[in-house]
Amino acid sequence: MPQLDTSTWLVMILSMILTLFILFQLKVSKHCYPESPGPKSIKSISKHTPWENKWTKIYSPLSLPLQ
Repeated sequence: MPQLDTSTWLVMILSMILTLFILFQLKVSKHCYPESPGPKSIKSISKHTPWENKWTKIYSPLSLPLQ
């Protein structure tokens, strides 16, 4: 039974890793990042909703008594 020649595997694996690294660097370098990331002002807009003033309870169908 012939032996498997593994002498070229190291070169193939290293060249594949190098190629993937270069492709990933090219992909990341083309990505557009925001120029000035900073805290955004959050203005709270208060809307009056009818359920804010009264207490409500939501019943799960599993917690209802059996009929």
